[in-house]
This record gives sequence, structure tokens and C-alpha cells, in this order.
Amino acid sequence: MQALRHFLLALQFFTRIPVTGRLAAWVGYSPTMLRASAAHFPGIGWIAGAVGAGVYGTIHLALAPSPFAPAAAAVLSCVATVCMTGGLHEDGLADVADGLGGSAESARALAIMKDSHLGAYGAMALVLALLAKTSLLAVLGSHSLGAAVAALALAQVVSRFWPLCLIRILPHVGDAARSKSKPLAEQISASALCVAGLWCLPPLALYAWAQSPRVLGLALLGSALAAMWMARWFARRLHGFTGDCLGATQQVSEIAFYLGAAVMLLRNAV
Repeated sequence: MQALRHFLLALQFFTRIPVTGRLAAWVGYSPTMLRASAAHFPGIGWIAGAVGAGVYGTIHLALAPSPFAPAAAAVLSCVATVCMTGGLHEDGLADVADGLGGSAESARALAIMKDSHLGAYGAMALVLALLAKTSLLAVLGSHSLGAAVAALALAQVVSRFWPLCLIRILPHVGDAARSKSKPLAEQISASALCVAGLWCLPPLALYAWAQSPRVLGLALLGSALAAMWMARWFARRLHGFTGDCLGATQQVSEIAFYLGAAVMLLRNAV
């Protein structure tokens, strides 16, 4: 029951799905509970993946055999996942782009990241990230509906595992008193990372069976390398991470997963 409480708290924190009233009272809240809920972050990816894949498949089938069906399905699936999460991770990507693009000094970059206004670097990052996601999902959908749906579902899970590794290896920086992510970022235990990894195992096995281990391998490699590059970037520029960095890492590693899957599938098709 405690694990269920932690999962529902993660659902409340990371999505717009309502956890209110008597259910919210039963779940409860404390910084310790919020920290424990981080282990279930990939579990939120199960829901995001189901929503995105469901919308993608529905739109693709409804518009077939139009050649624009994969593109329309890709756009609307992204709309669905953004609505579900409230654009939490996209907002983090924009803030990171504004901060690190706006100043080479770490303290000034952190100050820019706290500003709620959207700057030029953030706008460019958002547009390019959404274009990358939708175009790669359209490429996958043009190969087969199953390839796009499977990649979308798994990428949502795996891309939520890598930010937890950032919490493990980097210190939290910035305004700790005002940061909503501070309870999440104070520490993450090895056992919590194991729980997060367990959330990833069933969709990984299903993807390997539905597509192929080779496609899975390149997609995972791309996602992991993207997360490692982000971690190195944050360590060099900020000497740590903030909550925005976690969201940015999720976005970049999700895109890299789609890219790896698309490259391997198209190479196999040639």
C-alpha cells in the first residue's frame, strides 16, 4: 500500500491527472514520500506511453491510407502527452536552453532558468524538440504503425529512468528553498533506482519481442548516450543539476530513442 501511495504521489506531481479529495488525503504528502515517489517516475511513463500510443494508433488508422496519416498521428500524440503532463518536461527544456544559452556563467545561467518568461533560446529549443519528435514519429509510422506505437510507448518509460541517474551522480544546485524538485533531488538510493529499473523491464522485453533486439539496442544506446551527454553538460556548465535539467534530459533522451529506432528500422528495410 505504501508503494501505491508513492506511485499516486508521483502521478499527482508529474501529471495533470487529478488525484484529489479523499484519494489525495489517503495518499498524503511529505518530502520523504515525494523523494520515494521518484522511483516510480518510469511508471508514469507507462501511462504517458499508453496515452500517446493510443492516440497515435487511433489517428493513424482513422486517416489511413492518406500519406499524411503518420504525420498527423505524430502531432496529435505529442499534443496528448503534453496535455497529460502539463508540459512539465518541455518547460524544463526551454528553461535550460534559456539559461545555458543566455550566459556562460553558472550563477547567471541558474538565475535565468528561474525566470518564468520564455526567451529566444527556449523558444527555439521547444520548436526544434517538437519538430524532431513529430518528424521521427512520422518516419517510424511510415515504416509501420507497430514500429511507431512501440517506440512511443517504450521511449516514454526509458526517458524517465535517465533523469534519476542524474540525481544519483550530480549534486542539486540552485535555490533549494524555493525549488519544488529539492525533495526529489536530495538523494536517491540504489534500491529506488532498482525499482525504477523494474518498471522498465516489461516494456523493454515487449519491445524486443515486437520489433527486434537490434532495434532495441540502438534505440537504447542513443537514449543513454544523450542522457550521458546532458549530464556531462550540466556538470561542466552548472556543476550540478536542477529540476529543469531533469525535464530537459527526459526530452532529449526521448528524441534520441526515436532516432535510434528509426535509423535501425530503415537500415534493416533497405
